[in-house]
Amino acid sequence: MRGSFASLGLAALALAACGTTPPADAPPQPSLPPPALAAPAPPPSVLVPAAPPAMATPAPAPAPAAGSGVPLDAPAAPPPPPSPPQTLARGDGTPADTALGAGDAAFAKGDFVAAEKAYRKAAGLARKDPAPIVGLVRAHAAKAGVPTDYNAAPRDPVLLAAVRELGAAIKLDDGYAPAHLELGRSLLVLGRGDEAFAELKRAVELAPGDAESHSALGVAHLAAGRLGEATRELSRAADLAPGDAERQTNLGTALLASGKTADAVRAYEKAVHLSPGDARTLNDLGTALLAENDPARAIPYLEQAVAKDPQRATYRSNLGYAHHLKGDLPGAMAMYREALKLDDKLGSAWINLGNALAQTGQLQEAREAYLKAQALDPGDPRVKAVLDELSAMERAGVKKTP
Repeated sequence: MRGSFASLGLAALALAACGTTPPADAPPQPSLPPPALAAPAPPPSVLVPAAPPAMATPAPAPAPAAGSGVPLDAPAAPPPPPSPPQTLARGDGTPADTALGAGDAAFAKGDFVAAEKAYRKAAGLARKDPAPIVGLVRAHAAKAGVPTDYNAAPRDPVLLAAVRELGAAIKLDDGYAPAHLELGRSLLVLGRGDEAFAELKRAVELAPGDAESHSALGVAHLAAGRLGEATRELSRAADLAPGDAERQTNLGTALLASGKTADAVRAYEKAVHLSPGDARTLNDLGTALLAENDPARAIPYLEQAVAKDPQRATYRSNLGYAHHLKGDLPGAMAMYREALKLDDKLGSAWINLGNALAQTGQLQEAREAYLKAQALDPGDPRVKAVLDELSAMERAGVKKTP
């Protein structure tokens, strides 16, 4: 795997009643160092923010000394730089360490074949060193393009081999944190959450100042639904690596899943500040603003996400939901239909389209949309709820809006 997690996904929000407004199709997806581990989490509940406390009138600032004033148009402080790529070389100058350094450099450039060759050379020069094994596992996984979401590849042969190889590395040195970290990552992608948690907890114990270890442990907590623990670990990762947008997006996802939407918005805003051109980060912030019931602020971010990644159906579905919240049902339906042209298996988009159709009195068309969602997942309780409400509307004689 790539050395740090890239993203973590939340379960899609969904509306369960025709008479209310539909949810965002794909809520924010936090990111951790590659490989991205997506862990489903319960849908966040929207909290009503408390009224702000009364603010005392601030005392006037003292006049600056002559010649020491700051211009009113002073630029904002630049964002902190991102963390450098992880390395396995220790800098001790030995031939094996020189080979490790060459592997690290090739890996950072994306030349995984050269990285494998260098790490294999290091392994031959230092047979009792676990570092070359970790490097080879990372390079193999990156070259093979293994899935990077939580439980995305429970039988992946590359990952299964990685678990065996990393187990051997840990036997060589149980105190080598990167081996525990890499093993925990592999286990998460295999869906073996409990085993992954034990390894990642050990990685944090061995390297308490390593942002990636805290981030990975946060993903393991999030995968198990331990939202408080996930937030704690992801907050620590964000503090240790303040220049990494992915740390902020992962933290935002944990906060959103916990119902702390205002805090989640702030985390995503930091991520956008660090990575303003990233479509996923823009979508994450827009979706969090939808959870805050603020479609006016959300729409510009969601429009940017769609512009930067026009083939991503979930981004269009989220933009449709924003228009739905604003009461623009024609605009919402147009976006839902565009999303479904890109991915007709997007169940929440079918439900949301059905909701909009029902709200405009197009009951037969709404039923057809709901039945599409039902065909995708016959056991989805959301579909049963909307179909039951639709039947009630039909019995009440709701007419199509002119």
